[in-house]
Amino acid sequence: MTEKVEELIEITALVIEVVGILVMVIGTFLALGRYAFKLQGENIRSFQKIREELGRAILLGLEILIAADIIATVVYGAEMEQILNLGLIILIRTFLSFTLEVEIEGKLPWKQSKNRTTGQK
Repeated sequence: MTEKVEELIEITALVIEVVGILVMVIGTFLALGRYAFKLQGENIRSFQKIREELGRAILLGLEILIAADIIATVVYGAEMEQILNLGLIILIRTFLSFTLEVEIEGKLPWKQSKNRTTGQK
């Protein structure tokens, strides 16, 4: 691969990583801000609701970071240690995403409700 293409892929992976981090940070601030404003008003948002919003922000950020890791593997050589390290990072992030989704939804992803599988609301 030419140097310019490798550099472009490396920069792309870095930009995607920054976007993933920004999604988590901005999502956290938005969730906390909404929670703080609701505390001042009549309706107090439940603790569960803020956990869901924070979880969704983290989940989206982790998925973006996984994409950046996959793109970054194109740049790195085929050395087994680097591939194993990246694979381990992707595995950990995927596990975190899975557990966050279970925590938010309250059920396993493959255990959909009847309404969702039949398209009813």
